[in-house]
This record gives sequence, structure tokens and C-alpha cells, in this order.
Amino acid sequence: MASTSPNKRRKRVLAIDDEPAMTEWLKMVIEAEGYEVRTALIGTRGEEIFKQWQPDVVVTDLMLPDIDGIGLLRRLKEIDPWPEIIVISGQGTISRAVEAGQAGAFYFLEKPVSQDGLLDMLRKALDRTQERAEHQQLKEQIRGQYSFANIVGQSKKMKELFELVESVAASDANILIQGENGTGKELIANAIHYNSNRVKGPFIKINCAAIPKDLIESELFGYKKGAFTGATADKIGLLEMAEGGSLLLDEIGEMPPYLQTKLLRVLQEREYRPIGSDRLVHVDFRLICATNIDLDVALREGKLREDLYFRINTITLRVPPLRERTEDIPLLCNHFLSKFNQRYSKSVRAISPAAYHLLIRNRWAGNVRELENAIERAVLVCKTGEITPNDLPESIRDEGAPAQEFTIPPHRTLAEIEKMSILQTLQRTNWNKQEAAQILGLYRPTLYSKMKKHEIKDQRAQQRAAAAAAAAGSNS
Repeated sequence: MASTSPNKRRKRVLAIDDEPAMTEWLKMVIEAEGYEVRTALIGTRGEEIFKQWQPDVVVTDLMLPDIDGIGLLRRLKEIDPWPEIIVISGQGTISRAVEAGQAGAFYFLEKPVSQDGLLDMLRKALDRTQERAEHQQLKEQIRGQYSFANIVGQSKKMKELFELVESVAASDANILIQGENGTGKELIANAIHYNSNRVKGPFIKINCAAIPKDLIESELFGYKKGAFTGATADKIGLLEMAEGGSLLLDEIGEMPPYLQTKLLRVLQEREYRPIGSDRLVHVDFRLICATNIDLDVALREGKLREDLYFRINTITLRVPPLRERTEDIPLLCNHFLSKFNQRYSKSVRAISPAAYHLLIRNRWAGNVRELENAIERAVLVCKTGEITPNDLPESIRDEGAPAQEFTIPPHRTLAEIEKMSILQTLQRTNWNKQEAAQILGLYRPTLYSKMKKHEIKDQRAQQRAAAAAAAAGSNS
């Protein structure tokens, strides 16, 4: 496959019809105009291609063997409202045309469809998608001071992160995003892609922790029919689908070591062969990786290959946890209040001072995602125009008593007091050594040295080791 500039990528059209002769005709006519076409004979396959390939326009029949065309139309619009959808049907009734329009169809064509009529409507639909894309880019350029691609924050750390994202987005450098669960790593990845020169290309995402390890390889690289049991048809890999765009590998630390080696080779050579195939695929994508693990530990334990790590972290972005930017909590609360008022047709105007007190004091182990869930719950159960403590989740209300401050017990040596302060800080940060070192005013190597001196063991590492030993015992 030849490398293609994302700005010059051919327009993509997905054609869905259960009649093979019709899909072949659509493919022939549309490709003759210079567009790229993929086809599907059933709605579920069309939905799968829609998710991964991200077409600009969909042409679909209403009569499909596995799903009603109107139902498919609604599902596609829920997945991504941007592509225009042209509906073709032999059921040329006014009621069906109206129903299709209400579901979001761009236009309704009756069968038999003329070539000129189809191509004229296709050009109009593509013009509409282009106008909307340009309008969206303009909106992002004039976005507010405290907002960046749906990420809300005005704290010093977030402003620094925004500036760094803006400065690196236009390049093709590999990006590594670090941050705890719920901090918004995927939003940062979105911001990088949609502010890059590859914005018109696809943005393919894969969560390495959510896919069984024995399936990640076939998802990434694709395979040839008959390559293994169950390979009943050729499958295009996500690396190939990301051509001209960006690829997000979320939780990269969960990728099996042998697959890390294969990925490293692709990044070096920019080509690979699908499983069981002789076809050589050339790739042109921008790699964005995200992880919530401590990379120093992952490198030491061999979970992440050192050579791959140096390849993927050309630019490292750290997304701070919410407890490090508590000044953003009121801004986030207002943002979520507005969002859920609109979603649920509610009119909750404010958050009471007592509720704010609980929100500000909470440690937010689940970060922004946990805060969002808390506000969503509060908006749903609120009986008045103001959120009170009783509207917040029980876990937040139960933390009514302030966190116990560190006090110096009597008759203890300086070494014992130092050990206690380090241990309590590690426990408060859930054994995040980087954060603990910052709180204590230490360099991280110094913290490691003091932990060794005081024989402080990482409780999370011990739990993982115990779990691994138990698993090994059960397998033997």
C-alpha cells in the first residue's frame, strides 16, 4: 500500500446491501469516481466496518437480513454522527422516507437508482461532511481559555499540559501518555490527533488490557483466511486501518512481550505481513501510547521492553491526578452539572457549600471519571435546584471526618519518625512513588534508598507477587 498524506486521503464510502449484485454495482460506480469503497451484505458487518474504517459517507439499504435499516441508521449515528448516510430502498413510501430523515439520513433514494442520481447525491453528502469538518476545526481554534478538546482545567499543571499538547500535536513524533485511571488519557490522545496534520485520517484505538492476550496480535496485524482455526475470512488489521491517521495503544504495558518485539519491528521498518499472508503491508500512522502503570517498575520487572519504551516515548505527557489539581474541581463540577442537566432535562442550578466541602476534601482515587459519576448521580437524585451532601454517593459522605493529620508520637527516634512519615505518605498516595517523592520533597532515587534503609516494602508489589504465586500453584 502506498503511503498517503492524510490531507489527500481519498474519500471513503461504505455500501451496505444484502444483494451482492447491488453492492458490486455500487462499488463499481463509486470507485470509478475516485472514491475508496468497502461493502457489507449484512448490517452487523457494516457496523463493524463503520467503527474501524470511519467512512465519510454510508449508502445503505433499509431491508437487511439481520437488522432493520432504520435501526442500523440510528446505531451508526450514535457511534459517530459525522458521516452522512444515504438510504436506498425499494420500499419507496413517504412514511419510510420521513422515518429515515428523522433518524438522521441525509437523503432517501428509491430503487431502481440511477447512476447520475446516486453520484450527484454522493457529492452533496461529501460536501456536507467537508463543511462540517471545517466548521468543527474552526470551533476548536476559537475554544475558550479553560477548555481543550473536551478537557477542562485551569490549574497550572493543566495549562502546562495543554501548552505541551499544542506544541507537539502537529509533529509526527510518537507520544507516551502517563496517568492514573480516570485522569483523561484518552481525551489527551484525542486532542493530539484532532490537532494534528492527520486529523482527516482515521483514529484507531485499541485497549491492550481489554482484549485477550491471544487475540491482540490478530487484531493489530490482521490475518489471511485459513491462517488458523476460525479464520474463515481475511481480516484487515488495525495497523493497516490506521493508514494516514493515528493509532492509540491504550495500556501498552499489558501487551505480551513477544508482541512488543513484533510492534518494535513495525515501528522500525514501517511494514509487516498479516498472519499467514505473503502480502507486505506498508504502514503510515502516528503512534500514541497510554499507560497507568509505573514505567520504572514495568521496565525492572520486564513487563515493558526497554528498546520499545525508548521508541514510543519520544514525547512523554503526564496527566496529573485530580488530587494534584483540586483547584479545577469547581470548574469540573460546573461542566458536569451543565452536561447532565442537559442530558436528563434537569434544572439543578448549583452545589451547596456543604456538598462542595465534601467534594474538595475527597481524595478521588478514580480521578475525573469518579467525580463525573458523582455529579451525574447527584443530578439524577437531586429533588431541589441545589445539590446537597445527601445527593452525593455514600462513599463520599462517609468520609465526613477529615483525614487524620500526621502527628509525632512521643519517645520515637528521628529514624522511626522518618520511616512513619514515608510510610504514611506512600499509603496516602496508594504507593505512587513519584507522587510520594514530590510530597516529601525528595528525588525518587532518594525515596527508594530510604525505603530500602527502613525496610519499607511496596504492598502493591507484594500483593501482585502473592497473586502470581497463587495462580502458579493452581496451574501446577
